[in-house]
Amino acid sequence: MDARDAPAVRADTSRTGTDIADAVRRLSRTSVLVVGDAMLDRYVYGDVERISLEAPVPILKVRREIAVPGGAGNVMRNLVALGSAVAFVSVVGDDAAGSELTGLIGGQPGVEPWLLVQGQRRTTEKTRFIAQGGHHGHPMLRADREETAAVHPKLADRLVRIARDAMAATTVTVLSDYRKGVLAGDIPARLIGAARQMGRRIVADLRGRDYERYAGADVLLTTRRDLARACTIQPDSDEGFVAAAEQVRRLHEIGAVMVTSPEAGITLVHDGGSVHFPVDTPDVMDLCGASDSAVAAAAACMAAGLSLPVATQLATLAAGIVLGRIGTAVVRPDDLLAAQSPRVGALSKIVPPEQVAERAERWRRRGWKAGLVHGCFDPLQSGHVHLLEQARAASDRLVVGLYDDASVHRRKGPDRPVQPEAVRAARIASLDCVDLVVVVSDRDGSDLIGALRPDILAGTSHPAEADQVLSYGGNVLLADRLPEPSC
Repeated sequence: MDARDAPAVRADTSRTGTDIADAVRRLSRTSVLVVGDAMLDRYVYGDVERISLEAPVPILKVRREIAVPGGAGNVMRNLVALGSAVAFVSVVGDDAAGSELTGLIGGQPGVEPWLLVQGQRRTTEKTRFIAQGGHHGHPMLRADREETAAVHPKLADRLVRIARDAMAATTVTVLSDYRKGVLAGDIPARLIGAARQMGRRIVADLRGRDYERYAGADVLLTTRRDLARACTIQPDSDEGFVAAAEQVRRLHEIGAVMVTSPEAGITLVHDGGSVHFPVDTPDVMDLCGASDSAVAAAAACMAAGLSLPVATQLATLAAGIVLGRIGTAVVRPDDLLAAQSPRVGALSKIVPPEQVAERAERWRRRGWKAGLVHGCFDPLQSGHVHLLEQARAASDRLVVGLYDDASVHRRKGPDRPVQPEAVRAARIASLDCVDLVVVVSDRDGSDLIGALRPDILAGTSHPAEADQVLSYGGNVLLADRLPEPSC
């Protein structure tokens, strides 16, 4: 049956849980090239307590600022989070934002950056002002500084040469086109031609409906909105979008089209027909970065040799995760596994160290205070529970840093721990007053504080840790008034 005549099949994801788990584990053995528009995403957080006397506008009292790579840079960040090795090619301006963006990208582990500098060009910078408080915070304003003109022809030639060389060392190439000038003109066609000569696969993610410029791509990601605008007859059903995607695919000799929608999910249209993966839509959606996470997951899957339906399913899971987060978030393998097979009960509170800072940042965006207690808890005693309850009462969310078995053995002697770390973690996670448990070394206390930046540190007996928290405005509940957690 021709794909134009077949309705989209809704995938039964429940039957592929084992395959998906295996697929996620394979993502870390991949290499991907990303070429596209890099930008600097800046977030300014603060409190709004009054209205200006100068004009009827709220006054944002700035508390903190963060900056992360956006656009194609966010695709790169998501690939790194999934475990891929990434070669990254883009253009920045000869300005402060370009220097900052270069430093942020260069600091990513496992990334080979090729950031070309064009004089007199403005680096794209998006600044979002967000009032804290409420469920997800309240976006107030976005200010953009950008240049959308095509990059200089000589620089474009150099970019293509570098990208061709990088293709030889990678498996899949992502073209991330935000229409800011890096992928203007015939650059996509030249890169697609180079990929075909080398037997490499191309994934194109573009804003807009200029599909002809990406003719010959292996996979094209487009939105329902852009696809509808490209049609002479507006699609009014799932079947209509499948037919429209099939027309684009055949007209431009594109291997497969993934049609995305934040409400509906992702529909894959390819030689095998069509299949639809619904998205688990959160109550409050932030569209920022969802497409970047989806294309990163799809590209990593393709680089791992996985099928297009599996790549589409993981892309849909990734997009759904990011839709529920504020800002340009990344998706990690544990996130995908949890979204595919959600854990329930106390064990879902036990997370790896790299997730702690991200969780804490999401709490702060909602106006919540994060508390931290760390120690051995071997075994868990009534005094420990009292400490944890007091710490939770002083904060909105509580993290427990549990010392691993080697730390307890080092601190307590050859006969300790009484209980292994897995048992201790499960017991602490079962307490209602505890929100997250992370197993760490006792030598990483300062690193944990630096990553979490807790508003409340409870039960510490180390002056250096107390000074660390006090230095950025946090509070300390001292051990001389509370039970010592390491007893």
